[in-house]
Amino acid sequence: MFNCIKCENNNFKNLINGEWVGNKDNKVIEIYSPLDNSLVGTVPAMTQEDIDHVIQVAKDGQREWSKVPMNERAEILYKAADILVENANELVDIMIREIGKDRKSSKSEIHRTADFIRFTADTAKNMAGESIPGDTFPGFKRNKISVVNREPLGVVLAISPFNYPINLSASKIAPAIIVGNSVVLKPATQGSLCGLYLAKVFQEAGVPNGVLNTITGKGSEIGDYAVTHKGVNFINFTGSTEVGVKISKITSMVPLLMELGGKDAAIVLKDADLDLAANNIVAGGYSYSGQRCTAVKRILVLEKVADELVKKVKEKMSNLTVGNPLDKDVDIVPLISTKSADFVEELIKDAIDKGADLVVGGKRDGNLIYPTLFDNVTGDMRIAWEEPFGPVLPIMRVKDKDEAIEIANKSEYGLQGAVFTENIEDAFYVADRLEVGTVQVNNKTERGPDHFPFLGVKASGIGTQGIRYSIESMSRPKATVINLVR
Repeated sequence: MFNCIKCENNNFKNLINGEWVGNKDNKVIEIYSPLDNSLVGTVPAMTQEDIDHVIQVAKDGQREWSKVPMNERAEILYKAADILVENANELVDIMIREIGKDRKSSKSEIHRTADFIRFTADTAKNMAGESIPGDTFPGFKRNKISVVNREPLGVVLAISPFNYPINLSASKIAPAIIVGNSVVLKPATQGSLCGLYLAKVFQEAGVPNGVLNTITGKGSEIGDYAVTHKGVNFINFTGSTEVGVKISKITSMVPLLMELGGKDAAIVLKDADLDLAANNIVAGGYSYSGQRCTAVKRILVLEKVADELVKKVKEKMSNLTVGNPLDKDVDIVPLISTKSADFVEELIKDAIDKGADLVVGGKRDGNLIYPTLFDNVTGDMRIAWEEPFGPVLPIMRVKDKDEAIEIANKSEYGLQGAVFTENIEDAFYVADRLEVGTVQVNNKTERGPDHFPFLGVKASGIGTQGIRYSIESMSRPKATVINLVR
């Protein structure tokens, strides 16, 4: 199925106006596997001139697409979900090789994405407009009626990250096109191949020419140009806070939806089920080597139960498997790049130098960082505040829930938080005071179910995602006022 998106030697092409094309000058970007540094493939290094062409194509395609009835758009999404599942094995293989994700997580991402696409179609079909009588407002009579429907915004620039290249591309594409927008997908360079495969899935499902297009290239060369392009009507970005802040500064009068970094805290109170807490901390902190925005990234535990919690977390960490997902099914995989591994190693060394107790791990083998746990981490250590995006967890001991809340809220980030307790009043006490988008009670921080609202505050994002919320973000109400003549 996917042969048309690449030519000899795995030189991949971009989807532009329904055709898979390369560059005029044949310049490419090489993508190497984080697992063994082998060349996985190349993608076109597009120019600003290329971006101009693609966005114009998207504008032209959107005009016709917006006229297509909702039920026809929904049928295309249902087909895309089916095609995605039918080709799951091939997509899993490319995901493992391109981003180093373990096989179990890769399969889960693909099936979850198919569910997301189907639910998006279901939701859109059931989002009705409304009519508002004028006499419900003081001073007006029953001679006015406002008929309110939702309109597409135009061209959506979707910028996806490396860690969930299928899911976090589809979560931008499906809500955008179901309401009549066209999409220009810019996947992360490491993750581009997965993004191109996904685009092919939508094309096979029947998305018309020009409605979904892809662009690849270095952010330093085309990134700023794309996000500031006058033809773009909406930007949906998932990535680092650093890049997100830059986008928000250089854009003007273009609505943004952003999912950025996090430093999600798991707060463990004295009456918590410690086995439950430990299980969730290990699963939430070390899955895909912690390369998730919603990963548990620090533990704030009351001193009374800290020793017991450390013991249980250490014990459960012993069950984590480490290695190359090409060889076996593992929990801890090599990080996406040497740069990422270097950064995590810096945080580990800083914590050790400043007196943190190394409970488990601390070792590195190439880009593979072994699962690491620190106890007695203090506020002067970088690991207490910086997002590692790696398999390293700091434990900070606190005297009470108020100190835990204070430390959690000092973070520049505000994506999610978790509280473990068997006291519902304490759960709401903590949840009400945490400055985050979502609080998990007795569960790890995580995204989903995908129809729940998902958002970050402070440096963790702008706007609200979640299927209905994303559809609303990428459309606008349009009112037609009927004036009754009597």
